Amino acid sequence: MDTLKAEQFIKTKARPLEKTLFDWYFGNGTRQQAVYCVMDFQNDDCGFGRAIEPDNWNPNSNPIATNDAIMTLFRIGALDETSRLTDRIVHYLSSHDSFDEEKQRWLFAIDSNKDFPHAVWWEKKGDGIRGFNPSVSLAAFMCCFSEEKQFYVQICLDAFNEIADQNEMIADDLKCYLLAYELMERHNSSLIGSNFNAKALLCEKLEQVICSDTSKYASEYVPRPSDFFCGIFGQFITDKIRKLIKAEREILGSLQQEDGGFDISWQWHTDYEEFAQAREWWRPRITLDKLLFYRYNA
Repeated sequence: MDTLKAEQFIKTKARPLEKTLFDWYFGNGTRQQAVYCVMDFQNDDCGFGRAIEPDNWNPNSNPIATNDAIMTLFRIGALDETSRLTDRIVHYLSSHDSFDEEKQRWLFAIDSNKDFPHAVWWEKKGDGIRGFNPSVSLAAFMCCFSEEKQFYVQICLDAFNEIADQNEMIADDLKCYLLAYELMERHNSSLIGSNFNAKALLCEKLEQVICSDTSKYASEYVPRPSDFFCGIFGQFITDKIRKLIKAEREILGSLQQEDGGFDISWQWHTDYEEFAQAREWWRPRITLDKLLFYRYNA
């Protein structure tokens, strides 16, 4: 992998958000500069939208976009203590906007997604709920920063009880569980895993989810180690996963494009011409993840 070309690609092609994140990780940028760029995607109701996730251009606040912001803030250490920023996110989540009170979960997809350019998977189907994505990580955030902890503790317990009996998982769903565990661990919470070893369970799920056929890494849309271990979640790496990490590192150079960036491996499956712009926003984001994967898993 040509890291210099990848860095130059990010510097010249990325949105301000990904540029400031790159500067935080690899340059002289500050955490506060990165936080300000994340807050550019925050609405007056304190939730997030505005295409922070490039596949969904809905400007309205929604749980998935807010979860995306929380993940980004967690990665740069901006959620280590209560602050005005965390208070604002608590305000949005406490409003229970896009929250199913009967099922006690936030929605994965909301109705207004259909009114803006989006990938097909952001169209609301049925009740708009997909397992505990993003409910488990949003509830864990509330356990750490809200005064109404007990309500959200139960959501986390329900989520981890369900995953224990789940044979198959989607990679993005599993990331929510990993984020939930690390958030609560960082804030010295022992609310998860009273009846089982939650960390061991997550390691087991990761071994199941990450594709073990490394020949597919170069040509197919399959979960890879770099989807998870790009500067975070390192405590969940097992010996089996470490071998897959080594295999992916060895082929990164062959996947890197001539311009130094990495490409996405999916389509929107809609007629929106804005997909071309979304792809250009995605590429630096993915390239940054590959750099972090390469750096932290040498």
